[in-house]
Amino acid sequence: MSAIRHALSIKREDDFAKWYQEVISAADMAEESGVRGCMVIKPWGFGIWERMQRLLDDRIKAAGVQNAYFPLFIPLANFEREAAHVEGFAKEMAVVTHHRLIADGDGGLIPDPEAKLEEPLVVRPTSETIIGDAMSRWVQSWRDLPLKLNQWANVVRWEMRTRMFLRTSEFLWQEGHTAHADEAEARVETMRALEMYRAFAEEDAAIPVIAGEKPENERFPGARETWSIEAMMQDGKALQAGTSHYLGTSFAEAANIRYQNREGGQELCHTVSWGMSTRMVGGLIMTHGDDDGLRVPPALAPFQIVILPMLRGKPEDAALLDYCEGLHAGLAGQSALGEPLRVLLDTRPGKAAGKRWDWVRKGAPIILEVGSRDMENGVVSMLRRDALWNAETGKPAFQNPARETAIDTISSILSDMQSGLFAEARERRDANITREIDNMEGLAEFFGEDRRYPGWAEVQWSKPTGEGLKAVEEQLKALKLTFRNVPMNTPPADGTCIFTGAPAVERIYVARAY
Repeated sequence: MSAIRHALSIKREDDFAKWYQEVISAADMAEESGVRGCMVIKPWGFGIWERMQRLLDDRIKAAGVQNAYFPLFIPLANFEREAAHVEGFAKEMAVVTHHRLIADGDGGLIPDPEAKLEEPLVVRPTSETIIGDAMSRWVQSWRDLPLKLNQWANVVRWEMRTRMFLRTSEFLWQEGHTAHADEAEARVETMRALEMYRAFAEEDAAIPVIAGEKPENERFPGARETWSIEAMMQDGKALQAGTSHYLGTSFAEAANIRYQNREGGQELCHTVSWGMSTRMVGGLIMTHGDDDGLRVPPALAPFQIVILPMLRGKPEDAALLDYCEGLHAGLAGQSALGEPLRVLLDTRPGKAAGKRWDWVRKGAPIILEVGSRDMENGVVSMLRRDALWNAETGKPAFQNPARETAIDTISSILSDMQSGLFAEARERRDANITREIDNMEGLAEFFGEDRRYPGWAEVQWSKPTGEGLKAVEEQLKALKLTFRNVPMNTPPADGTCIFTGAPAVERIYVARAY
């Protein structure tokens, strides 16, 4: 068995954080912008986000939700109407106070004191309050309900510690906001959105997740309930990948979202919000990446197949290009995972091997190299990103199917890759969840410093509130842990709370998290 020389200089097991940053750079996904906490998303990274948008937007619209757009700037008074909401976001808000700059006399610029706004404007951290204003105008009667809206937008939350895709001061997302006649209907929408996120994560992103309810201390500010999907990264940490919030009537009361019922009386609407962001791109990297770079599930790959003709700058290149263009046309006429294949014929200058490794690091699912000898034999040299290496030789594991065979079979190969990446991630997650811990000493040992990537613990707890919950938070904080969620469809509690010693009422996941 020969040693494999991987495409990255840093291995996951040596330094996961530095490996993550190298994948982003080597895959040409994003770069620092020069503005603290903000990034430039490059075409390959944005192409993955566009695929996420496309597939998730289809799911959103299938539920009868309509897209709209609301202002980036929100009057401060909107937040002041919802005390719990503003308290939850106050430390992260960016605020606009002036509308003009003037020269300072030393070659610089300063805010013009004469251009101070009468009311400060908050740069959108989330849109419950501004969309609530619109809903109060658009909802008058029971006939106007349910009102289901979604917007694709950027938001700003002034983060102190930033990491590209995972936690940035500005990020991209979608946020759904719906208004309903009663609690029952609103709760149905809350769970519908949660299931939509689960299906998107598992079926499109090939990321296995645990769906469940957040405990009281992890709720969205002002919400009655918060539900999430939680994914395990390869270092064992949790990533909150999507959330759905039942807001009750508090936001409706603050924004005066009322409707006339069938009997002529006035009632408050019950509202719901749900969102998923570009941190899902970070989750994709940390779930599927390897020591050669990114691996993109075929459903999300901007290009599922990349054709690399081995051009030599000679007259015979014309025939090779004709051969590759025929291959491209044959593949482009096929479909996989319910859509036409996305195929790129890469004719950029440069050696085929160099371009091959560029696409390996980017994570293109299938790379087809074609040289003059391949053309003469009517074959292609195929490299699968999910099976990159021949362990015996330490060299790339090329296959050499006939051109027509490649055209006919690549669709099924991509389907196998999609399900294979999901199965691999699910097996890894399940192997790194323990359910055996029944005391704090065991919890501390499981997450001890000698275990770099310990995974998650599902423990039983008594669901304390108030000061009791704060005491539990302090216990978790001492171990650098957080609650993730109370999983759905899990066996009922049958023991004692590891935090309080009281009878347990439910099971909850505990982990280190991003």
